[in-house]
Amino acid sequence: MGRLVPAVTRALDILELFLDGDGTLSAPDIVRKLQLPRTTVHELVTTLAARSYIVPVQGQPGRYRLGVRPYQLGSRYAEHLDLAAEGQQVARSVAETCDETVHVAILEGTDVIYIAKVDSTHAVRMVSAAGRRLPAHCTSVGKMLLASLPQHELTARIPDDAELTAMTPNSITDPAALREALAEIRQRGLAVENRESNPDVSCVAAPVRDRTGQVVAALSISVPMIRWSDERRAELEQLAAKGAADLSERLGHRGAE
Repeated sequence: MGRLVPAVTRALDILELFLDGDGTLSAPDIVRKLQLPRTTVHELVTTLAARSYIVPVQGQPGRYRLGVRPYQLGSRYAEHLDLAAEGQQVARSVAETCDETVHVAILEGTDVIYIAKVDSTHAVRMVSAAGRRLPAHCTSVGKMLLASLPQHELTARIPDDAELTAMTPNSITDPAALREALAEIRQRGLAVENRESNPDVSCVAAPVRDRTGQVVAALSISVPMIRWSDERRAELEQLAAKGAADLSERLGHRGAE
């Protein structure tokens, strides 16, 4: 791990002070509670206020309360909690139908993070865990999520000269080839992974949308190669699409995009 940044640590310490008492603080209060130099506190308070993490209390000069920014961050966190809970329920339903491993994942940077997972009951099955992080370009959920990004955002995350990690010999490592694959996924509305993150597993994935129609996650079904075929893939694509649509509906999405 890298070292902790003192200025960031102190800023977070200040924000956490607002969790106690009546939720308002002055600069002298912060100096006293954290034993920090007054100049340091003044600079940090000024920065936090400029970014709307704290705001002045009306009628109480020199005192501050939490601003809108922490609320926005907390709301986003709550959205993910809801998505994880609803995703787990839908994943369980899909897994009961196909008896294969089902994941729900979100995109973070150029990685995917699995936020829900239900295992197959077969002795031979994909081994993974909720919370696991993988390179997005190596997974069906990741490619589905990358394909859903606006072009400028995709380019910002994966520029033309990006070095893409290979997890198996089938992994896409050329950004140009990845863009071609994403264009096809965008057109089909479904993604397929052919042993790109695990040499013994293939997957299919479909997009999950929120109430605004934005793609916020993807649902995948993972199958060991001993149970994989073109016919099975077609069945699972339909099931993944239905599961993703069910989860989208739970998140407030209505109608096809």
